[in-house]
Amino acid sequence: MAVFLNPPSVPKPGPNYAQGVLVNAQARRLIISGQVGMSAEGVLREGMEAQAEQVFDNLFAVLAAAGMEPKDLVKLVVYCARPEEIAAVRQVRARKLGTHTPASTFLIVPALANPGFLLEIEGEAVREDKGADA
Repeated sequence: MAVFLNPPSVPKPGPNYAQGVLVNAQARRLIISGQVGMSAEGVLREGMEAQAEQVFDNLFAVLAAAGMEPKDLVKLVVYCARPEEIAAVRQVRARKLGTHTPASTFLIVPALANPGFLLEIEGEAVREDKGADA
């Protein structure tokens, strides 16, 4: 089981993330490629909030395909091309993750691979391997 760490000797993190995550080695690890605000049908959502919703839906779909859940996320890296819309991204993140607080890095970038992409998020998830010896 992952242990989310916020030691008092480092700055207190902002909302929805932990300073570190300790993971038991007897686990399955999933690396999730950067997800963008495009549906499986190839429809690019319009606006930051809609793209953020789609990005998290895509992340959750990859998690589900691996037999994992959002609570298994231990690390997110956010690439945002619109610094003025950070609050919208954080609001969607809070709604989608609830009280779960994975480690996180939030980067402002000048652009992403497609000029229409406003946001991209990659992730890492870990789930305890129930079949492994304790």
